[in-house]
Amino acid sequence: GFSCDKCDFETNLCKALHEFNLRSGWIRRNGQSGIGPPYSDHHGNKSAYFLSLSSEMQSSSATLRTNVFLPTDEEHVCQITFHYWVTQMNGTLMVGLQKHSEDTVTNIWQVSGELQSQWKANTITINSTEKYEV
Repeated sequence: GFSCDKCDFETNLCKALHEFNLRSGWIRRNGQSGIGPPYSDHHGNKSAYFLSLSSEMQSSSATLRTNVFLPTDEEHVCQITFHYWVTQMNGTLMVGLQKHSEDTVTNIWQVSGELQSQWKANTITINSTEKYEV
């Protein structure tokens, strides 16, 4: 069976993410919040919600962690597509993989501050023979 969860932030944090994530420097907001760009989500919707780093986090790091995913195999590959907005100011956005037998997070993708401020999309494919978090 193939299941695909669409993950948005319209009601609260999406089900794939730990609820306590927002204590770590992320805020849920939309383009009308008065905080600054982006002024809409990746569809151009000004009232749609997304997650954003709070301004006091600019010089440090904040983590979003998923719930536990089950192992992958030939039939069940894990693909995660996400939309992101990085400005020159924001530093680096990284995606890490933590397998349950490991203490460390392995960096599997990253992007650094870019000149053009715009929404971009990226898809990562994950293979893991054990339970994992992203």
